[in-house]
Parts: sequence; structure tokens; C-alpha cells
Amino acid sequence: MRMSRTSLLPLMALSLGLLAGAGADTSSVAPSFSAPTQFTNPFTPFQPGAVKVYAGRSEGAALVIVDLFLAETRSFTLGGATVECAGLQETEFEDGVITEISRNWFAQADDGAVYYFGESVDHYVGGVVADHEGSWLVGGPTLASDAEETATASKPSLWMPVAPSVGDSWHPEDLPPIAQENALALATDTTIKVRAGKFLGVLVVQETSDLEDVEVERKWYAPQVGLVKSHSQQEKLQLVSTMLVQH
Repeated sequence: MRMSRTSLLPLMALSLGLLAGAGADTSSVAPSFSAPTQFTNPFTPFQPGAVKVYAGRSEGAALVIVDLFLAETRSFTLGGATVECAGLQETEFEDGVITEISRNWFAQADDGAVYYFGESVDHYVGGVVADHEGSWLVGGPTLASDAEETATASKPSLWMPVAPSVGDSWHPEDLPPIAQENALALATDTTIKVRAGKFLGVLVVQETSDLEDVEVERKWYAPQVGLVKSHSQQEKLQLVSTMLVQH
């Protein structure tokens, strides 16, 4: 998944954030996945067919991101077992021009934490795919459609703990130099208003990275909704609408 990038990384904020984190990262404990596509984590809801639209600005350009929750799944091998993952397709437009499409794969562990099994990224220039920078998958490229340069991860990263507390830290992505993020929970009961509405009980997370071209970013996650706002020095984004599948 994307993080805002800039040529300046506030290393002081990164250091302070990591020192403050109490450590919710359970990466040393192997997760088990009995029903990996049944999501109950309040900050990572997943309904196949649902669509979320975000809008904002990135370095002066009008930015629109459309998240489509896929009905299709993909299986990964972890510790000799097969884990079925749910897919999220993220399409990004700048000033009305498509710039990126990524397919991201998630699974919920038995303890309620959500894990990230990687992403396949297509960067567009002039309407055609220019490269696949940032692509990584657990087990590496295994399908004919996977780019050859896709990096190989030995295990998934912890995308969202089941119940983060203030000061907890984890790594939503942890495969440097391809992708690396440090998340720190700043607040767990915030109220926020965006174009899509007003949300209560919001989790506020600060994301930093050890990679030199990634800036500090703050994200807001609403219960049963997920990400509703993100804010960095160069980029501002908020949820505009959510379209759910009617049963």
C-alpha cells in the first residue's frame, strides 16, 4: 500500500515515535489462519464488492483514489500451510490521469489481527505501465501475471492489531528496501469529520519509515469503516464516499 513520499524524511519524528511505542508487533509469534477471509477487525472491515472513494491533493495535484474490495481471493503458502487472502484493488488518479493500480492481499489471523501478504503494483506513465516498483509478495512471484521483479517476503507483515492501545507500535510493511513502515498508535477514541461524514472512536496512527524518501504520515481509522483520512506534508486525503453491497 502507498505511503506519501518526499525527498525529506523527518528522522527526529521517527526516532521519538519508536521510542514511545510499547510494541504491539507480534511478528515473533507465528499467526494461525483458520478463517482468513472472515474479517472482524473493526479497523479493517472487508466486504467483497464494496467501493471506497478518497479525494485530496498530492504535491499540488488533484488526487483521487478508488478502493475496490475484490470478490476473488489468492492463496499463499506460509509455514507449509495454505492461507487464502482477500484482495483490495487500489487505483490512483492525479489530475484525472491514472498513475497507479495495485492489488493488495490481506488475511485475518485467529486472534483478530490482520496481516498483509503483499501487493502487485503497476505504475502508469502516459496511460501505459512503466514499472512495478514496490511490488512484493509472500513467496515471491508465483503466477504468470506477477512481475518478475516482484520482491520475495518470507512472511506477512502485521497490518492492523486487533485492539491497538496508545503507544503500541507495529510494521504494516517490513521488507526494506522495497517497502517499510513503522506504525505508532497515538490515540484510540478521537472524533473526526470528513466529507463522508462524522466518525467516533477513531484510531489515530502515525506512520514513518526507515526509507529515505518516505515522509511522516498520520492516518485516522474509524470502527467498521477503516481509513477515513490521511495527512502528510505533501499529501492530504479523505474519504468521500463508501458504497456497500446490498444484500
